[in-house]
Amino acid sequence: MDLLLDTHVFLWWDAGADKLGEAARAAIADPDNAVFVSAASIWEIAIKAAKGKLSYGGSPGAAIAANGFLPLPITVAHAESAGALTWAHPDPFDRMLVAQARTDSLVLVHADGVIAGYPVPQLWAKS
Repeated sequence: MDLLLDTHVFLWWDAGADKLGEAARAAIADPDNAVFVSAASIWEIAIKAAKGKLSYGGSPGAAIAANGFLPLPITVAHAESAGALTWAHPDPFDRMLVAQARTDSLVLVHADGVIAGYPVPQLWAKS
C-alpha cells in the first residue's frame, strides 16, 4: 500500500506523538508500504514556522529521509486536479494532498473531517 501523510500526521510521527491510532501507526511502520510526504506539507510547515504558528526545529526534508519516507513533488497534474476539486475544503495544502492522493492512487493518512468527505482512499490517523 502506498501512503501519503497529511502534514499533521507527518509531524506527529516525526515527534513520536501518541496521537496516532494503532492502524495508522502500523501502516506507516510496515516496511512493505511506501510512505510519501508531499512538498505541499514541507511548504505548509515552513510557512507556519515562519509565522510562529508552529515550532519545528531542523529540516523537514531531512526528517523525511531520516524516517525512511519518500518526498512527493507537486506536478502539473496535481495542480490541475487540486483546482478541479469541489470547494468543500478551503485549505490549499489539504486540497493539494487530496489531489495528489487521487492522481497517484495513494492512501491519504489524515485526521481531518473535511478531507473525509472527498472520494479518495483514506486511512483515519487517530484512534
